[in-house]
Order: sequence, then structure tokens, then C-alpha cells
Amino acid sequence: MGIMRFGAAPDPARYQLVTKSVTFAGATGNAIGDHDGTGDPATLFTVTGDVIVKIIAVCTTDLTFAANATIEVGTAAATGAIIATTDLTTQALAAREIWHDATPDAEIEALSVSKDFIVTDGNDIVLTVGVANVNTGVIVFYCYWTPLSTTGLVVAA
Repeated sequence: MGIMRFGAAPDPARYQLVTKSVTFAGATGNAIGDHDGTGDPATLFTVTGDVIVKIIAVCTTDLTFAANATIEVGTAAATGAIIATTDLTTQALAAREIWHDATPDAEIEALSVSKDFIVTDGNDIVLTVGVANVNTGVIVFYCYWTPLSTTGLVVAA
């Protein structure tokens, strides 16, 4: 990978892309969106080795949900570290909205808001539904990643 200065961003040309489309079905026991079920949290991406990741999520079908439902993206140890907890009651996600923090944006967003994260071996990237079910809707997750270690790899779960 060459020499990387402390604090320098990785070379964007070296990023690879993997995507994962998630369809919520919270009214179905143990499906993604059923916050009390075995499908919560849902693994989005499996991480091997050490990597740098950047996640961009785009809602393609409006989410419907029970009152007070929340969603977030992170790892099992830090469930809201990549995309902060979003209260859907106040920040509902509609088709074409971009979700990268607690307040989803309309249909255009500067790339500068997208953050890089270092994820270490075995810390898979998960989507967590909290408080109440997310019953319907679709979000496509775009994960740009680059390896840090020789075993660095990210695949859709």
C-alpha cells in the first residue's frame, strides 16, 4: 500500500465496493426489522483482517415502522459507531434519502460528510433495530473499503 502519513486519508482509487440490500419485515418473527427477534442485529458485512470502511446508505423504498423505532449501524461492540442511532419517529427514511448520520438527508449530499472507520478482524458491520419494529422498506448499503492488513477483506453477509 505504500507509505501513509498519520492522519492522511487512504487513496480513494484503492477502495473496493461491496453492496448489501436490506428489506425490512419487522412484522415477521426473527426477520430483519423485528427488533426482538434473532435477526436483530443483522450482519451487513463480514470483516476479515483489518480494514478501512466508509458506509453510505440509500433508502430505496420508504420505511414503515412502529412508534419509537430506531436504527443504527456499527459493530456488535459499538452498534451506532458508523451511522448514529436514528429515531425514525422524528427522522423517517423515505425513498431516495441518504442515511449517514442521525438525521437522514434529502436526495443530495456532499461526500465530505462520509467518514472513514478502521474496523479490526472479526468485527462484522451490523444493522441494529431498537425499541420497536421496522415493518417494511428497503435500504441499500454501499461499503467502500480498503485493506490495512494483508488479510483485510469485506464481503456482504
